[in-house]
Amino acid sequence: MKNFPKEAPSVNKSELVARVAEKTNLTKKAAGEAVEAVFESISEALAGGEKVTLVGFGTFEVRNRAPRRGVNPATRQAIQIPASKVPAFKAGKSLKQMVAGR
Repeated sequence: MKNFPKEAPSVNKSELVARVAEKTNLTKKAAGEAVEAVFESISEALAGGEKVTLVGFGTFEVRNRAPRRGVNPATRQAIQIPASKVPAFKAGKSLKQMVAGR
């Protein structure tokens, strides 16, 4: 039996809102609206083909995924997966250093 690493604890949206409210002295409602506005603004920019760069944090962008061959797991039949656009994130230097504990 393989020993898989334990799943890292995660923070959901409401917990993130609570943390933002605490750090900014905003109400949870105001912090929730601010967090939602940030997510919505990033999503709209990406949908419009723009790149979003937050210096020190990272860059959100849309990447083109090439068409490729795949296998239908139910039938094991070869299928062609069409090209698609996918959102991507690349961490910035400061974020990488913080995560690494430097």
